[in-house]
Parts: sequence; structure tokens; C-alpha cells
Amino acid sequence: MTVTELDFEADIKDQLNSVKDMAQDVEATGFNPGLIVLLVVGGLLLSFLIGNYVLYVYAQKTLPPKKKKPISKKKMKKERLKQGVSAPGE
Repeated sequence: MTVTELDFEADIKDQLNSVKDMAQDVEATGFNPGLIVLLVVGGLLLSFLIGNYVLYVYAQKTLPPKKKKPISKKKMKKERLKQGVSAPGE
């Protein structure tokens, strides 16, 4: 073997050792606390919005339509006069 081949093999061994050392240095620290808070708040917000939508759809299907207010005779008379139709009895 030549000197360059020995240098090449030594370089490869050094790189493999450094990769092994990095793999051993990594610790299992778990989740970042900020990430946990973000996931919890995001999950609550998402469930709130989905729950509101479900309740809205349910209410639209089950509740009867809103009753309209009865129009007073005075207002009805004004509307007819605006349209040019005379009110009965005048």
C-alpha cells in the first residue's frame, strides 16, 4: 500500500469514529416545552372551532325558522302610501 492509500483509510476511520461519537452524544431529551404548549393550545382552538361548526349545523337542521315580527297597522299604512296604493277605508 502507498502512503496516499494509508492516509485515505485513516481519514475514513477518523470520520467513522466522529460519526459514532456524535451518535453517542445525542441524548433523548423529549419534546420541547414550547412545542407541547403550542400543540395543546392549537388542539383546544381547533376542537373549539370544530365543535362550534357542528353545533351550528345541528341548530340549522333542528330549530324552527325565526318568526317575523308582526307589522303594525301604522307601518303597513305608510308602506301602502309609499307604493301609491291607498289604504282601505280612506
